[in-house]
Amino acid sequence: MQNRQIILLMTDTQRHDMLSCYRDTGLRTPELDKLAASGRRFTKAYTTQPVCQAARTALFTGLYPHECNGWTNSSALADHVHHVGERLQRHGIHTAYIGKWHLDGGDYFGLGRCPAGWDPAYWFDMRTYLEKMSPEDRRLSRQAKQMEKMDFPSAFTYAHQCSDRAVQFIEQHNQEDFFLVVSYDEPHGPSISPPPFSRMYQDYTFPKSANVTDSLAGKPEHQRIWAGDQLEKDLSGLEIRSPAFFGCNSFVDQQIGRVIDAIRLQVPDALIIYTSDHGDFLHSHRLSGKGPAAYEEITHIPLIMSGPGLDAGTVDTAPVSHIDLPPTLFALMGLPIPRVFRGTSLLPQLTGQTSQANEHIFMEFGRYEVDHDGFGGFQPLRATYDGRYKLVVNLLSSDELYDLEQDPDELDNRINDPVLAALRDRLHDAILDWMNRTRDPFRGYYWEQRPWRQDAARPTWSYTGMTRQREDEDYEPRQLDYDTGLPITEASRSKNLY
Repeated sequence: MQNRQIILLMTDTQRHDMLSCYRDTGLRTPELDKLAASGRRFTKAYTTQPVCQAARTALFTGLYPHECNGWTNSSALADHVHHVGERLQRHGIHTAYIGKWHLDGGDYFGLGRCPAGWDPAYWFDMRTYLEKMSPEDRRLSRQAKQMEKMDFPSAFTYAHQCSDRAVQFIEQHNQEDFFLVVSYDEPHGPSISPPPFSRMYQDYTFPKSANVTDSLAGKPEHQRIWAGDQLEKDLSGLEIRSPAFFGCNSFVDQQIGRVIDAIRLQVPDALIIYTSDHGDFLHSHRLSGKGPAAYEEITHIPLIMSGPGLDAGTVDTAPVSHIDLPPTLFALMGLPIPRVFRGTSLLPQLTGQTSQANEHIFMEFGRYEVDHDGFGGFQPLRATYDGRYKLVVNLLSSDELYDLEQDPDELDNRINDPVLAALRDRLHDAILDWMNRTRDPFRGYYWEQRPWRQDAARPTWSYTGMTRQREDEDYEPRQLDYDTGLPITEASRSKNLY
């Protein structure tokens, strides 16, 4: 299975069950449902961190957020970090990025500058979109309440203009090898959409999960602080209503359909990948938005692939992560996978050579945004999931263990359950090993010294003595060993301490 024309379609803040092919909630997503029916739908796909920039870091650099200064919004990636556009261009692939970027360290809208590695003729981040407008239209584009007074034309929206550019690229470059990214801001707020979508869900209520009334008893302290006065409220009668958000969810589905139609017409043998950066709580666990937690509502994301070699209507139940997409992309294009990539190529899983490429997938959290102290400030979290059990280590508060097979709503925190102690410790070991292997700058003895870990090693200042030097030989000379001055032979190793 090989493909040299690949399109990645992505949305912002579209949790997996906002697609009716994942869960029938009454929300309408016919285009993405058709895409799923034509290919493979992953039921256990996860973001690496439920925040806009951090999620995109993994997708477009192949590195975990903690590895490259991508662990919070409004913090530019480290200078030595190279994204997939640059790497593919070195192999003669035409690369274009249309839509929300969120990796340049700017504010929400970005800096309006096309990074090296992408075709500047198609670059269209959110600042570029706004700078084409009058001041009055800029303000209007951020005011969803105006949909109650007026009808926004579809052509006014970011989603429509992104789709226009995507269709143009596909029409003009259908004979080339290419990687095209179409990154919508929608349905993220302000969730502007035209009729009929702006009125489609005026009387609609999203079905509640049992965890809407989670008392958060036995849960981490920072979650109760986050919930605030919601802890005291009787939420049994809560109705989850958000007409603008849900309408925009269906609108962006329509816009994605426009691009898929162009793909089917112009490049019928191309591979289509669809995903979203993260989800939204929608009141689950008495929480809002997204942030320092690993609950399903914000980390479990939709992932669909459709193209030659993928049987229609396939449902894949193995755990996968956004971090796996860069190596999969290179494998599908028949290119050598950069050593620096941390994920696992899913090609063997896609071709039936294995049913599960990952034993564990990993998630993290550092901070929501560096520009202000809202959203809890620094809240370091590391988590792993093996397809059934999820362990979450919250460094500054307490920890969590959930059995998603028996407890899909993640209500019963079993971190201290002796029945699961051995399994819990194995998952914990996997997290500690992952932190060493990925050069996590926040690693240290304190991640091992948890009150429930009875066999934790005695804390020492040197801890494991592990080092993990970079291996990016496409762009850098091989790193040198501190002890010998010679090129490293193993990048991840125990380091001699003097």
